[in-house]
Amino acid sequence: MNPEKFYEFGQAVIDIEARAVMSLRERIDTHFAAACEQLLACQGRIAVTGMGKSGHIARKIAATFASTGSPAFFIHAAEANHGDLGMIAREDIVLAISNSGETAEIINILPLIKRLNIPLICLSGKRDSTLAKAATVYINTSISEEACPLGLAPTSSTTATLVMGDALAISLLQAKGFTAQDFALYHPGGQLGRRLLLRIADVMRTGNFIPKIHENAGLDDALIEMTQKSLGMTTIVDGEDRLLGIYTDGDLRRTLNRGLDVHTTQIKEVMTPGCKSIPADKLANEALHIMETFKITALTVTDDANKVIGVVHMHDLLSAGLGLA
Repeated sequence: MNPEKFYEFGQAVIDIEARAVMSLRERIDTHFAAACEQLLACQGRIAVTGMGKSGHIARKIAATFASTGSPAFFIHAAEANHGDLGMIAREDIVLAISNSGETAEIINILPLIKRLNIPLICLSGKRDSTLAKAATVYINTSISEEACPLGLAPTSSTTATLVMGDALAISLLQAKGFTAQDFALYHPGGQLGRRLLLRIADVMRTGNFIPKIHENAGLDDALIEMTQKSLGMTTIVDGEDRLLGIYTDGDLRRTLNRGLDVHTTQIKEVMTPGCKSIPADKLANEALHIMETFKITALTVTDDANKVIGVVHMHDLLSAGLGLA
């Protein structure tokens, strides 16, 4: 066996499964629209069920629904026959997945679904199967061939079902007007959640951790403050704590190049006035964008009266999980 054979095998699988996925385009029809309407009208949750490999696909589809604004959960078809059917309420809807449409564990729970008058959507490759005939809406996920050369391992069929599930979930997302902000609420631990939920107030340094000196202070006082606070900068304020400017390590290098005496120079003579600042209620991701755009490592946080209430440093943002754009 040589590498070329592995290339051949791998490419053949991708080609077969790609054809299976593309064949689904013609199944986006009145049945698909009816399924979307049923799911959109659901007042409860979407119970997605399946067995074996279809069960794994069902679990992923349920997770996709749940994370895109359509409350859903996975129920194992075998466990449903032994008590877990109690998880399904009358206001729910069932999405059953079975390539053959004859999965015994699913067929066994059809009487209860019918008794509760719960809508049943079926994803199956067999139009004349027991499950398809019992469904309120049937969506055809049949494929011409499995990628497995033995025609036994579920490959193309599970891929096609997964893609159809994504098509349903994303169609509902768009119909509901689900936004990136909504998505972030369901993913507070992910990078997108941090980008869309984390505020400056959540990460800024406050109180005695703010490097800050008065405008009449000496440059040597500024250097002491910068050293103690370890942010490579200090803010300069007036008697009312209003922001007047900033002094950074870069400003220090420029000061030394001018030959100024650090012991006799006042900070207001060498500070950078009109520096960048940001309100505390802004997104932390906005601070990161400003820092990257202007190639700075810290931002002063001010209130409506331009008073200094905090400082946010690049390290604070990176520590909070915001990556570089």
